Amino acid sequence: MNQEQNIEQQLWAYIDGISTNEERSVVEKLLQSNFEWKNKYHELLEVHQLIGSPELEQPSMRFTKNVMEKIAQYHIAPATKNYINKKIIWGIAGFFITLIAVFVVYGFAQVEWTTQDNSNLPIDFSKLSQVDYSKIFSNNFVNVFMMVNVLLVLVLFDRVLANKRKKFQKQT
Repeated sequence: MNQEQNIEQQLWAYIDGISTNEERSVVEKLLQSNFEWKNKYHELLEVHQLIGSPELEQPSMRFTKNVMEKIAQYHIAPATKNYINKKIIWGIAGFFITLIAVFVVYGFAQVEWTTQDNSNLPIDFSKLSQVDYSKIFSNNFVNVFMMVNVLLVLVLFDRVLANKRKKFQKQT
């Protein structure tokens, strides 16, 4: 079996033209004198010609048309605008906006709004720097919530830009 593989390797190298001059002369002598080498050479030469034939079988035009007609019979999935409930999206957005508003109101509630002097401004801006933000942002839950909100805003921004890009590509 090993000898047969060696014969095939040498013959393939000879047929492909990658063998050296010495190997070519040895193979040519063996082809003239050895019947086994000659038979194997003709087999491999036929395979090489079959592989190298440029004509590939193609289906008929009617077959392609039949396939396309069959595909056209099936219903195409509707666009996401049709099956995503906008009320749910608005509800989720309202929930997050309400939650952010609650955090802002809570932050303003921590500010001392009274002033000692008789100025016309109802807010003492020097007291704003005295607000203890550690009470608001010390909880791990709040930090995770804020990170999720930032991530959602980035995803929303990405979707808006993707939609603009699609509209621009349709126009061109």
